[in-house]
Amino acid sequence: MRAIHYLQRYWQLYIMLLPVIAYFFVFKYMPLYGVTIAFKEYNPFKGVNASEWIGLDVFRNIFAMEDFYTALRNTFLLNGLDFVFGFPAPIFLAICLNELKFASFKRLSQTLLYLPHFISWVIIGGIMYQLFATNYGIINLLLAKIGIAKIPFLSDSSYWLVTYTSVGIWQSIGWGSIIYLAAMTGINKELYDAADVDGASRLRRIWHITIPGIRSTIIVLMILKIGDMVDIGFDRPYIIGNVMVRDVSDVLSTFIYRVGLQNSQYSTATAVGLFQAVVGLAFVLTANYVSKKTTDESII
Repeated sequence: MRAIHYLQRYWQLYIMLLPVIAYFFVFKYMPLYGVTIAFKEYNPFKGVNASEWIGLDVFRNIFAMEDFYTALRNTFLLNGLDFVFGFPAPIFLAICLNELKFASFKRLSQTLLYLPHFISWVIIGGIMYQLFATNYGIINLLLAKIGIAKIPFLSDSSYWLVTYTSVGIWQSIGWGSIIYLAAMTGINKELYDAADVDGASRLRRIWHITIPGIRSTIIVLMILKIGDMVDIGFDRPYIIGNVMVRDVSDVLSTFIYRVGLQNSQYSTATAVGLFQAVVGLAFVLTANYVSKKTTDESII
């Protein structure tokens, strides 16, 4: 009866919610039927329903492929670097912006730092090759003019990992700081006033007021980040990577592209995608459980 009462009272809100429900149903839930391809010998000419069931044979073939383990290792490696170096970066930036006293300079800084988020990775890749290419990159040309040996930013695996991580931080740090800045606005300003009266330094205020004030936000985003450890975007490693650094740039998303689209092994590509989803869910639930037990903060 309570549900009917709310429906009658707030029917306008429920009508506004219908397009969102329809979106998730059509684009999120209906495509889940395609997961059955992972358990079939899929034939595009027969369709999903008429294709023959083969059980777990596709997964057995995947786990016997050396390229799969290489892609899985690289996925964990690149996501691990992003987690260690990229996750704290927006927190640090948000704290720095929050401490700025000049409002106009703060707004200008935020605008400039947000801009890279809206640049396509295709454009960023082109800029990177113009800057970091070994033979014609601007940086290496300048190094050569002053007598310093050229640095293989994009052709040596170790340098490529540093370049990949650094560019990722540059692209996402400004946009990622928005959430933390929003969380900081909810911190009681009287706490800062009291700290000033007690003679606390700026670092003390940050450590004892700002960081505890956004702790719940940090934990929630950390749990979600851990859930994405086995999931990685296609555009960034594909555009920045090349054949010379394929031993570290070939990840699960590029593996799926190569196997599924280039080699037409649709069942294999679907199975790898399902593997990513299941492992990612396990990571989220595990991180959420550990967080709830240790800090009493969780997302569910």
